[in-house]
Amino acid sequence: MSTPPLASGPEGPRALRPLLDTVLEALDSGARARGGPLPAGGPETVAARVREAVGEALPDQGDPHALRTLVHAFAEGAADPAHPLCAAHLHCPPLAIATAADLAASALNPSLDSWDQAPAASELEVLVAGALAREIYGDGETRPGSLETGGPGEHHLRGESRLPGGHGLFGESRLPGGHGLFGESRLPGEDGLCGEDGLCGEDGLCGEHGLCGEDGLCGEDGLCGGHRLSGESHLAGASRQAAEPHRAAARDLPGAPDSLITTGGTESNQLALLLAREVYGGSVRLVCGANAHHSLARAAWLLGLPEPAVVPAPAGTLDPTALDETLTRLPGPLLVAATAGTTDAGLIDPLPEIAARCAAHGARLHIDAAYGGGLLFSTRHRAALTGLDAADTVTLDLHKLGWQPIAAGLLAVKDPRDLTALRQRADYLNAADDTEAGLPDLLGRSLRTTRRPDVLKLAVTLKTLGRDGLGALVDQVCARAREFAALVHDHPGFALHAPPVISTVLFRPAGATDATVAAVRRALLTDGRAVLGRTRLDGRLWLKATLLNPATGPDDLAALLHLVAARRATLVEGHTPR
Repeated sequence: MSTPPLASGPEGPRALRPLLDTVLEALDSGARARGGPLPAGGPETVAARVREAVGEALPDQGDPHALRTLVHAFAEGAADPAHPLCAAHLHCPPLAIATAADLAASALNPSLDSWDQAPAASELEVLVAGALAREIYGDGETRPGSLETGGPGEHHLRGESRLPGGHGLFGESRLPGGHGLFGESRLPGEDGLCGEDGLCGEDGLCGEHGLCGEDGLCGEDGLCGGHRLSGESHLAGASRQAAEPHRAAARDLPGAPDSLITTGGTESNQLALLLAREVYGGSVRLVCGANAHHSLARAAWLLGLPEPAVVPAPAGTLDPTALDETLTRLPGPLLVAATAGTTDAGLIDPLPEIAARCAAHGARLHIDAAYGGGLLFSTRHRAALTGLDAADTVTLDLHKLGWQPIAAGLLAVKDPRDLTALRQRADYLNAADDTEAGLPDLLGRSLRTTRRPDVLKLAVTLKTLGRDGLGALVDQVCARAREFAALVHDHPGFALHAPPVISTVLFRPAGATDATVAAVRRALLTDGRAVLGRTRLDGRLWLKATLLNPATGPDDLAALLHLVAARRATLVEGHTPR
């Protein structure tokens, strides 16, 4: 057998072209064989088809037709998020432009753990991560449409967002001739981190003024301890009142917001808890709503943190009054996690009120905006995220309201000094003399070592569509959700839970038991006709339509509701299949 061709190198494109034709043909034939949003027959039927297609997973002799055979089986057995009746989860149909960019990332296979494995990708990550952080936090100037928190008990709302010439996603200015995403320095100073005022030194973190020492973390004036960004007053059990002056002094130093590219909300939330733990010197207690994503409690367990304090969310969102009582009662240090776009219903916690409570009690704030963060791109819907920039950290997923192939997550960080907790030294990747000679140090950008360049598809999408193009997609899916909710509301055979906040609609057949609701959903899955989610709110089970497909039209919405009504009619109450 001859040596299989490689994807890159001089012969890479020539080798890939016929293989891509095979893949595209198999995707098409598999989708036609499936015939709907999901393969019919249920788990056993699908598993049998896959086993038949695969045969022996590791044969002695290879099969030259394996690519066509397995891609066909993969597509035939897939849940296709681009089908208008596939609407169960926060599982978006990826844009063709992003998918094409992802092919280039796979072909060249850079690894973002050292500069010599990813020279262009490492710089692209800095540019895109900075641009998206500025989209949340601004660029250090007073930013319209945000909540500014100046300290305990001090906060105010700013006015309307997005004036012409305002600062935005693609750089320092939106006026003609302004700097863009791939333009000049995104921060003061030639090195992109610190200016020439002597506040910061050559490493972009600490300067010659004595506030910080040679390790870029702690100095000789007693503001910081010997091993962390924050000193001994932040050790577990220390009072947050004692900790706050030290943190406030540290935050007087210049530094622009940044973000880290992650695999999604789970990793971003875990990183947020880790950074909070390290800022406070070794321990912090999570305070979150009953509506919070399960990954937060799991991260607290994984990091060895105390049991989270769960605050009631009686209407599906965190109750600020109950939060205030909890923060008053518990000793610090505390990390409050709010949600902008709950998984169950797409609800947004009252962010300005929560930020005010955190400021008054000296608690750190993390906002999980994995779902709702995409509203930032929409002029129409951005105001729903007022208060987002008050958070110390923000989770964002662009494989939800960003139409990216998985994975495409981010963690935005208001104070980049918090990221010093991630610094590691491995001589084969970031030797000290290499770093001093100017080679970028990438190990502090993630908990992972090997990292694929997910940034490429993000950069291509942002540059191709711009904020207006992404905002239009957000507006479309939110509009479809409102239209579907109106259909449900006007149909005598259905009950609507509430008008949608983002693009999630909860509904159920009127008068049905929970067992019937569950049976209707499972029957549609087995039929392969429609994919709906489920959630439990207000003590009842609801069907969930999560509309993330901008190509879905009014006829598709009507067809979805008709399918649910027809399937319910075939089920006899009290004799529903399990």
